[in-house]
Amino acid sequence: MSLFIERASLFILFLSVIFAALAQGVVDAWSVAALECLGGLLILLWAGKIFVDSKIEITLPKLIFPILAFFFLGLLHCLAFAGSDGAVVSLSSDVEATRKTVFLFFFLLFELFIGVQLFHSKKRLLLLTNFLVIYGLAMAMFALIQHFTWNGKFYWIKPNKLGVSPFGPFVSHNHFAGYMEMLIPLSLAMMLKRQATREARLFYGFAGLVMSVAAIASLSRGGLLSLCALVCFLAIGKWSLSRFSQERESRRSDSLAMTKHGNVPAVRRGRSLQARQIVPKFIKGALVAAAVLVALFVAFVWVGPDRVTNRLTSGKIVSANQQDETFYSSRGWIWQDSWDMIKANPLFGVGIGAYETTFPIYTKTNGAIIVGQTHNDYLQVLADAGIIGAVIAGWFIVLAMREIWRGIKRRDATLSAIALGSGAGVFAIFIHSIFDFNLQLPSNILLFFLLVVMVAQSAAIEVVRDRKMMTGGNQLQQLPASSAKAIRLPI
Repeated sequence: MSLFIERASLFILFLSVIFAALAQGVVDAWSVAALECLGGLLILLWAGKIFVDSKIEITLPKLIFPILAFFFLGLLHCLAFAGSDGAVVSLSSDVEATRKTVFLFFFLLFELFIGVQLFHSKKRLLLLTNFLVIYGLAMAMFALIQHFTWNGKFYWIKPNKLGVSPFGPFVSHNHFAGYMEMLIPLSLAMMLKRQATREARLFYGFAGLVMSVAAIASLSRGGLLSLCALVCFLAIGKWSLSRFSQERESRRSDSLAMTKHGNVPAVRRGRSLQARQIVPKFIKGALVAAAVLVALFVAFVWVGPDRVTNRLTSGKIVSANQQDETFYSSRGWIWQDSWDMIKANPLFGVGIGAYETTFPIYTKTNGAIIVGQTHNDYLQVLADAGIIGAVIAGWFIVLAMREIWRGIKRRDATLSAIALGSGAGVFAIFIHSIFDFNLQLPSNILLFFLLVVMVAQSAAIEVVRDRKMMTGGNQLQQLPASSAKAIRLPI
């Protein structure tokens, strides 16, 4: 029964990811309610598992604590008191908007929590990786088909009344690009994985190529920059991984040779063995990297160099309705007015989710344009949660980069590749967040949380080989490292 509940939870979690993207990123009230219902169903399933198992087992990676701190800050913003004059006193400028945002964030946070509990082994992490790669491939193919057969309607049925530059199921091409850039590095990292079969490399490479084509075709400037950033991250991570692997093999070769031939010959034999291995590995890695760059160049040419160049240089969106979009006209004036808001509310901000209500007070425009986000997730944190929220965000970024580095250094090739791919996705969204508000969209937050789970668990799960002891054979065990603490409470 417990296993059935876990499988049902996996199904609901995967369904939530798919639904959130297909529902245009969850921007309508009905889609928000539906996503919250799926989260509530996960809560019921987890409660049922506790009842069946008669115990509570909770794994809490370090990465989850900054997110919990931000949630509790949101709860603090939800508090409101009536003063003696009848006026409402609260840290939030719009308590109702804050409560709605924090309520949705609670369900997203719980899905992160459930993900940590479900993906507790290498087998489960590989399942999640393959699901995201196949899902990303399907999403990219759908987006490209809809793009080249665009009739002004989502899914060729629903009229577009929400955005000027939609792509795929998303209202904004920037959000689609942000979604893809979190999925692309997973396929590329698995393609670069040590000991990967030729068939696996071909599949992962094809998936990564199609998703890259879709991201480039979206013509998102932040997405294109983030795509370059994630490729650089993968290259540096792969080089570091090869260096660690060579050092381990060198030490192992020296140890074996020392055992057989004595101290002095051992060093020479170990180093000669290492030298013979480095050249083929270097050539192989260079060929794979060259193949990735050629594939991206082919995608760039196929989409159209003029379209991409015009988008990057002049800000012109090449579509049926072309428009010029300079930095100041699209984001600069929002950033400037948001900075005035931040200076007026430095410590706690205006309240999580209250930005849209408060912005007209500080803008220098006539207020005719409704602005719901800063188009910069870092400024958004400062505006919504002040310096305290910024400190929490900085805490999370530092922990995330440290856990990514720990995961990349795993001895197990699969865990290392998963850490590299998910870490590159997290890094890419960090870069894209400078220019857009991907992490304000529920669908993108949910996918980001899954990447956080993969980063945390790939760094925490370690495959160790037992020595031949009582059983007389080799066995594989998976043990949690110090980055994740398991709490078991019998009930």
